[in-house]
Amino acid sequence: MLDLFDEDFDEMELVEGALILNKAIDPETQVEWAEQELSRLLNEAETRLADKAEQKERFDAFLHLFYKEWGFIGDREAYYDSDNAFIDKVLERRKGVPVSLGALLLYFGRKLGFPMQGITFPTQFLLQVNWPDETNRYLNPFTGEYVSNHTLQAWLIGMKGPLAKLKAEDLKVTDHPTIIGRWLALLKSALLREERYTLALRCTDLALTFVPDDPYEIRDRGYIYQQLDCHQVAMSDYQFFIDNCPDDPAAELLKTQMHALSHSTVTLH
Repeated sequence: MLDLFDEDFDEMELVEGALILNKAIDPETQVEWAEQELSRLLNEAETRLADKAEQKERFDAFLHLFYKEWGFIGDREAYYDSDNAFIDKVLERRKGVPVSLGALLLYFGRKLGFPMQGITFPTQFLLQVNWPDETNRYLNPFTGEYVSNHTLQAWLIGMKGPLAKLKAEDLKVTDHPTIIGRWLALLKSALLREERYTLALRCTDLALTFVPDDPYEIRDRGYIYQQLDCHQVAMSDYQFFIDNCPDDPAAELLKTQMHALSHSTVTLH
């Protein structure tokens, strides 16, 4: 059983926690190379910004370095590719999604002394930039551009409908364990799309160490076991979900699925 309870994600950089998560899911994650690349890029940034005395000027120069010269960019062509959630792959490909690009920006930004914090906005991960005595600004890591409250409101309406309103809690700074938990869900979803069921199963096992007996996570585990032809285990997980969430619309569908599985060949593992 994989166990991350010994890791204190709040005491480390978000990108460091993500590398631990990545390694736990895929042992082939290039952690040492990623750490060396982070160090190399940080040294380059420190050198490039050495002649910039004013903090805001340094920050603008850093964003130009990150997006224009290093070439990091949001992956619009394959947004849901699992490579976008593995930090070593993001560093290698220079492509990612808001949370992985945001984790890199936070790592470099904090090392360079910039006032940045992560926010799990309902639609995507954002970075809060809070200069002293100024109103907070919000950076979209996917593009490297600032987003206005009007844009954030539009994003919410697109997600939740025309009555959605931007609230202070939507822009609350998020702790690292919460971000890592959402990162894990994103990675599991990507691996399921790619039918990489063994790695997706590791995601579920990890999630259940944090939230034991979560019926929705156990339902998802049942689906993965079904794809791996472990039908008896799959049915056990489906039954757990049905017993704990009898009013969920998925419960009736799973009953039908269990009936079909009970008449299929039993595979023992």
